[in-house]
Amino acid sequence: MYQNWLDDYKKHTKEREETGIPSLPLNSEQTYKLCETLKIPLRDDEKFLLDLFENRINPGVDEAAKIKAEFCDKIIKGEVKVPFISPEKAIEILGTMIGGYNVKALVNLLEDERYAENTVNELKNITLIDNFDRIANLSETNVFAKKLIDSWANAEWFLNKNDFPKQIKVKVFKVDGEINTDDFSPAGQAFTRSDIPLHASAMGRSRFPDGVKTIAKWRKDGFFVAFAGDVVGTGSSRKSAVNSLLWHIGNDIDFVPNKRRGGVVLGGVVAPIFFNTLQDSGGLAIICDVSKLQNGDEITIDTQCCQITKNGDSVCKFQLKPAAIKDEFRTGGRINLIIGKSLTEKARNFLGLPKIENVFTEIPKIEHEKQQRYTLAQKIVGKACNTTGVLPFENAEPKMTTVGSQDTTGPMTADELTELACLKFQAPLFMQSFCHTNAYPKAGDITTHKRLPKFVEERGGIALRPGDGVIHSWLNRLLIPDTVGTGGDSHTRFPVGISFPAGSGLVAFAAAQGFMPLDMPESVLVKFGGTPNKGITIRDVVNSIPYFAIKKGLLSVPKKNKINVFNGRILEMEGLENISVEQAFELTDASAERSAAACTIALSKDSVKAFLEDNIKIMRDLISDGYQSKEALQNRIDSVKKWLENPVLLRRDENAVFAETLQIDLSEITEPIVACPNDPDDVKLLSEISGVKIDDVFIGSCMTSVEHFRNAAKIWKNAPIMRNTTRTFIAPPTRIYQNQLKNEAAFAVFNQIGATIEPAGCSLCMGNQLRVGDGDIVFSTSTRNFDDRMGKDAKVYLGSAELAAIISKTGKIPSVEEYFKETAEI
Repeated sequence: MYQNWLDDYKKHTKEREETGIPSLPLNSEQTYKLCETLKIPLRDDEKFLLDLFENRINPGVDEAAKIKAEFCDKIIKGEVKVPFISPEKAIEILGTMIGGYNVKALVNLLEDERYAENTVNELKNITLIDNFDRIANLSETNVFAKKLIDSWANAEWFLNKNDFPKQIKVKVFKVDGEINTDDFSPAGQAFTRSDIPLHASAMGRSRFPDGVKTIAKWRKDGFFVAFAGDVVGTGSSRKSAVNSLLWHIGNDIDFVPNKRRGGVVLGGVVAPIFFNTLQDSGGLAIICDVSKLQNGDEITIDTQCCQITKNGDSVCKFQLKPAAIKDEFRTGGRINLIIGKSLTEKARNFLGLPKIENVFTEIPKIEHEKQQRYTLAQKIVGKACNTTGVLPFENAEPKMTTVGSQDTTGPMTADELTELACLKFQAPLFMQSFCHTNAYPKAGDITTHKRLPKFVEERGGIALRPGDGVIHSWLNRLLIPDTVGTGGDSHTRFPVGISFPAGSGLVAFAAAQGFMPLDMPESVLVKFGGTPNKGITIRDVVNSIPYFAIKKGLLSVPKKNKINVFNGRILEMEGLENISVEQAFELTDASAERSAAACTIALSKDSVKAFLEDNIKIMRDLISDGYQSKEALQNRIDSVKKWLENPVLLRRDENAVFAETLQIDLSEITEPIVACPNDPDDVKLLSEISGVKIDDVFIGSCMTSVEHFRNAAKIWKNAPIMRNTTRTFIAPPTRIYQNQLKNEAAFAVFNQIGATIEPAGCSLCMGNQLRVGDGDIVFSTSTRNFDDRMGKDAKVYLGSAELAAIISKTGKIPSVEEYFKETAEI
C-alpha cells in the first residue's frame, strides 16, 4: 500500500523534473502515508524519505503540516520509532515549520528537561507565536521559558540572520518599455497560479519569450540575475507576477517547498502594489534610472553608497526606500519583520524593558504641526490608526475593516494564511469571490470552487458563490464610511472610505492580523468644476483624468522616461459630490489604471445614505440565503445602521497639502474620450478615432452598473439594428444587476441583437476564459487594455457603454454627430 503511493510520487517527481519544475508539495493524504512509511524499519530509501519529510510539506496550519507536527511529537514522546529520526532530530524538524501546529508541540517540551535546551534553540528563531502568554507565565518558574523570552526580547531571531549585503553583483535581464503583471503572470494561465513553478514557466511568453531560458542559463553559469525595465509591474495579480519573477531570479526558501525570495528588480517606475508585494515576498525593488543599462550587463549594486556601477564606472544613483527596506530584505520580507518586531516588543513589555535600540533601522518620525491640515485620505487613515491624520511618508498600521479576495488569487491567499498560522480572521469582514473563473471553469478552478469556501468560512469569512459576480462590486455593498480596507485585486477601490489593494501575501496578513503596514503615500488632488455637457458619461470623466494630465505635462504615454504624477500616490477627487456611489466607484475603480496606490472621492451624505440603506437589504438577503458567516454579516449591518443614526462624513481640511493638483473643467469635455490600443493612458477624443471598424464589443466588468446596461438597451431598442459582423458580449458584474435586467426585460433586447450573455462576473475583462479572436479590434467597457489580455494581438479601445452600444449596431466607431444623435433620448 505505502510503496504504491511512493512509486506514484516518484513518477510525478520525474515527470515534473522533465519539464524543469520540482514536484508538488505533499498533500495531507500523502503526508499521512509518508508517516506510515517512515515507521517501516530497514528501508533503503531513507535519505529520500527524510528529504520528503523535511522539505516537501508546507508549513503553518496546512493539514499536511498538522500531520507532520503530530508525527514529530509522537517520535519525541517515544510513541513512534523511526530509525533515522531521533527525538532531537524531530525537535529540529519542528523548528523549521515557521509557526502554527509545530509551536504547541515545542512549547510543551519547555517543561521536559531532556529536550528543553534543544527546544529553546528552535523556538528562539520562530516569531509566529500564538501562545505567548502561556510561555510568559511559564517563564516565572521555568528557566528555559525565561531564556526564550530573553532571546525574543533581545531580537536574536533578527540578529541570527545574515546582514543586508553591502554589494550585490548581478547580471541584468532588461526588457524595454512597460512590463505589466500580465507579462509576468499571463491571465490565460491564471488557473495555475498557486502552483508557482508551473505558472512561472509561462512568464514572458508574449512579451519576452526567451526570458525564462536566458535567465536560467545565466543562473546556471553562476550569475545572480536582476530584472530591469522602464516601467515594471503595472496591472493586477501582483502576487502571482512576483511569485513568477522571484522563481526565476530568487533563491529557495529553506524548508518551504516551491517558493523563492531574494530577487532584485530595477525599474525607472515600479507600480506601487508590485513594489509592496516584492517587499512582502522578500524581494528588493530599487527605483532608479535604467536608461544606461543594457540586457546582459554585469553590474554592482553598492547599497552603502546607493550607486550602480558597470566596469567601475557609475551608471546611476538611487535611494533605498522605505527606511526599513534593509531589515525587510534581511528577514525575508516586510511581513516577517513586522511579526518579529511585534514579538520582541511584546517580550520587552512583559519584562518591563524599554524599547530596543541599535538593532532595527530607525524609522524617521514625521512631525505634525499644531494646526496640521490633512487631506481626506490622510484623515481616513488617521481614523483607522486612532489619530487625527497620517502624513505622507509616515509609517502607519491602519485597522482593516473590510478585506476581499478573488478566485485567481484566492488559493495563493489561502496558502499565505496557512503559513501565517491563521485559524480565525481578525479583520471584521473577509469576503471571497469566484468571479474570474465561474463562466468556464477548468478542472483546477472547480477544485478551488469546492475547497476555498470551506477554508474561508472556517475562519469566519464570507464566501460568495460562482455566478454571484465581481468581488469589488460586492465588497462595495458591505462598506462602512470613512474606514480602510484592502483586497487581492488592484480594482479593490472603495468609493466610500479608502482601500489599499495588495498582493495576496499582504491581503492574508491584513485578514489574519486585522491591520496592514502602510508607508503613507502622497496625494494628488483632481478637482472637477464646471457643468457637464449632455451626453458626456462618467466613463468620459474617467478618461478625462489622463487626457487633462497629459495636456498639463503630468502624464506621458511613452514608457521610456515615463511621467506619471499618479504613480504610487493617492488620487483624491472632489467636485462631483452629488453623483451616486455607483458612479463614484467607476471613478475610483479606474485609479488602478493610473497606477495610484489608492483613491478617495468626496460624496454627499445623501448619496452615501441612500447607498447604505440599499446595502442593508442586500446583506439581509445574504443571511436569509444561507451565506456564512452570519455573524460577520450581522455585525456589518449593525455597524452600517450605527453610522446611519449619525451620518457624518470626513472632509479634507482647507489648505491641505497635495503633491499636485489637476483642475478639470467638465464643461470643456464636449465629446466622448476613449482609451486607445493598447494603453489605458493613451486617450483620444472620439473625433480623432471615428470610423475605425470594430470586430467585438464587450459591455461588462466592474466598471459597469445596471444603468449602463439599461442605456445600452435603450439604444438598441429605439432604433433599427444594422446587420453586421460585430460580435457583442454582455456580462453584468453581479447577479443582482443580472436579475434586475431580466425583470426589466432588458435581456430580451440583448437577445434581439444577437448578443452573447455571459454569467455575472469578469468575463472578457481578464481574458483568462472567454477570449476574442486573434488580432481582433475590440471596443470594451472593461478596466484595462494591455497587450494580449483579451486575445492574442487584439487591439482594444476602452470607453462608455453608450458608445459601445452604438458601435455594436454599426460595426464602427461613430462620428461625434452620430454619437449625440443616438444618445439624445437617454
